[in-house]
Amino acid sequence: MTTVAIPVSTSPTFQGEEKPAGKALVQVFTLFPALLRLTCGLAGAAVALAVRTPPVSTPLLITTVVVLTGWSLLFTGWTLRRGLTAPVILVDLSLTIVACLLMNRLVAAEVLPGEGSWLAILASTSIVVAHFGLPARLSIPAGLVVTSAYAAGAHLAGNDTEAVAHALTLIIQTVFGAGLAVLTRRSSRAADEAFADYQRTSREVLIDRAAREAERQHNRDLHDTVLSTLTVVGLGGVPAGSPLLRERAAADLRTLAELASSRDRPPLPAAGPSTSVALDDRLRTVLFRAGQPDVTADLTSCAVPPAVADALADSTAEALSNVVRHAPGATASVRLRSRDGAVVVEVTDDGPGFDPLAVPLHRFGLRESIHGRMTAVGGRAEVESRTGHGTRVRLEWPDAG
Repeated sequence: MTTVAIPVSTSPTFQGEEKPAGKALVQVFTLFPALLRLTCGLAGAAVALAVRTPPVSTPLLITTVVVLTGWSLLFTGWTLRRGLTAPVILVDLSLTIVACLLMNRLVAAEVLPGEGSWLAILASTSIVVAHFGLPARLSIPAGLVVTSAYAAGAHLAGNDTEAVAHALTLIIQTVFGAGLAVLTRRSSRAADEAFADYQRTSREVLIDRAAREAERQHNRDLHDTVLSTLTVVGLGGVPAGSPLLRERAAADLRTLAELASSRDRPPLPAAGPSTSVALDDRLRTVLFRAGQPDVTADLTSCAVPPAVADALADSTAEALSNVVRHAPGATASVRLRSRDGAVVVEVTDDGPGFDPLAVPLHRFGLRESIHGRMTAVGGRAEVESRTGHGTRVRLEWPDAG
């Protein structure tokens, strides 16, 4: 026996266009300099007050430490609330430059060598902070000005070795820090551009898929209404003048009118959550409209979402129409079972059967009206048949495979 099954396809997830890398970079470039300035400012204040031997001017040192500590607190609060702005960086650089030029009255001679004084730390911190908030064309000159101020202050303090040594360190920090900041910003922009490309591609895929699904739905509606009715009439399945024929013809006309008007209507918004409907009642309506006396039914009461009920009912109707078209006089049965939220509908007949693999691709009965409908609602369909042994159509939702 041949089995044909079409699995459920999944659609790509689509989100609104954003710049996640840019947002993450802004957070890092805000939080890190704020915390760096705060911790280095507090640590520098403690170190500065620890050594007050001549030529340190204690009143000037205390005043400077109070001003810088207050600025560190203000800098952190402002940056965390409003971001790292150019005016804030300018004030930070100015205070650092003034402090460096007063090095001979703020740092004891014995702690100045070795690039380990609190002013050395302050200068490095200000240069690093500038890279986070300024473009390279501004942060590099700012770093060089701080470097010059530190070198001048060390010279005035009588230590040219320290002036040269830490000036080289600050120049390296300026150049490499600016390069790292530029590379980080470019990488962030590249990541956001790649993400935007993915979003655009996803949107195009969804639009294309929606267009194809609309076309497939039109093909199903045409196949299951006008074409099905004409085929049944041509095979003598419905006698002329039958009330059932008039009812089917009227329903087909309504379907054609809806299809024509839908071409000019904008797409409806996605439906929200709705109550379930009784699938067994829907299947009884299908059996009544089919007008086939040789169909037996065994239907278990169950409820499913409206879209699922439509797919199962319409697929069942198509399976019964196939019996009339291709196996006139055959006995058919419809069986509905429900378990653990899953439902299964089976339509079987004892007709002559066929080879599902031999069905031409241009035929919509199995491919769209049954398989396509079930796939669209997250279910699947299986058609088992072979010549001389009847046919079984199994409709399952959700797809347990």
